[in-house]
Amino acid sequence: MEKQQLLAPRSNKAADHDQVLGIIRELECLQIDPVAAVRANQHLVMSARLAGYEPTLLNDLLSDHKVFEYFANAACIIPMEDYPIFEPTRARIREHAASAVEALQPVPEQVMDKLRDEGPLPARAFESDKKVHGYWENTNAAAKTKATSHAINLLTDSALIRIVGREGNQRLFDLTSRSVPAELLKAAGELGREEAERLMLLKYFRAYRVFEPSDSRFGWLRYSAAQRRDAIRQFIQSGIVTEVEVEGLKQPYYVLASDAERVLAHHDAAAVEPAQPLEAEAAEITFLPPLDNLLWSRKRLEDLFHFEYRWEIYTPADKRKYGYYAMPILAGDRLIGRMDPRLDRKENILKVELLHFEPDIHVSAQLRKNVKKAVKAFAKANGVINVIYN
Repeated sequence: MEKQQLLAPRSNKAADHDQVLGIIRELECLQIDPVAAVRANQHLVMSARLAGYEPTLLNDLLSDHKVFEYFANAACIIPMEDYPIFEPTRARIREHAASAVEALQPVPEQVMDKLRDEGPLPARAFESDKKVHGYWENTNAAAKTKATSHAINLLTDSALIRIVGREGNQRLFDLTSRSVPAELLKAAGELGREEAERLMLLKYFRAYRVFEPSDSRFGWLRYSAAQRRDAIRQFIQSGIVTEVEVEGLKQPYYVLASDAERVLAHHDAAAVEPAQPLEAEAAEITFLPPLDNLLWSRKRLEDLFHFEYRWEIYTPADKRKYGYYAMPILAGDRLIGRMDPRLDRKENILKVELLHFEPDIHVSAQLRKNVKKAVKAFAKANGVINVIYN
């Protein structure tokens, strides 16, 4: 929790660019998602840690080339200094997309030429009458995606162009060769694959802090189960990673050796039987978006927090248990329930579709009061005043 930047009291003072960049560096990356029942995931992750956060701060860092967008846990915002270690990922995706890029020519080259002459540009600056099948389209149905839009997606995934800014829902694109600092481009070209993957694994370990090899995203590398186990074994032998046993679990978890003493000390100090009442008066309430860094491993949530969580966005409405955008409620260092919000800026209202507490949580009048106070603060932080409960 400490390394997730969720235990320190949040200041209500306006945040600045250095604070936002500092948190991204501590977290290693922020997952991007366009779904905005309130705001996009990356902004909710930041506001859960900085009460005075505004989305323009993150957008400014992107425009100033202090961060870049690429694939880590999924599509993520990553500190720019980490650009070189993602070269194996870029090379793999570039090779995979090469045939699709070639089949779409001359459109991709025309996109590159236009950016070279006029960039940075939004996608709407590229016009095409030709329709093709995009990533998510059924290839048995009629093509609906503009050829230029598909070219932009392919070139972005291949890291030949990249997102250099966001204006609302619009992304701005430019050539990678002129928007990434020259020294980082040079370092990416010189860094060997083995060393890049080692650094990527260390970045993953720092992001997760407590991890285990069954995670299919382990290291953000396409490793087999045997490769994942072997990687951990090598890091244990080198003294970088250590094994920790969790009471009641057959399989161990792993932590960085530098974190081991802190993790064990915090666990001993904060260990609480699930049935015990929560000290509501002392616990700061935070609402975590579905793709918050703390929630990346659902298995870890169940094993270590005794909290089952599933994002029900793709679950049919009549089969949802908690709601389309149910956000886990963090009280101190415990996950105590869920809040399903909808932001209506036109009506200046935050609608709470569901407020649910876990069965083992003693819901005192004080705890309920604290949560509702936090809901009001959450609404205000996201630009509305009124809160209604359905």
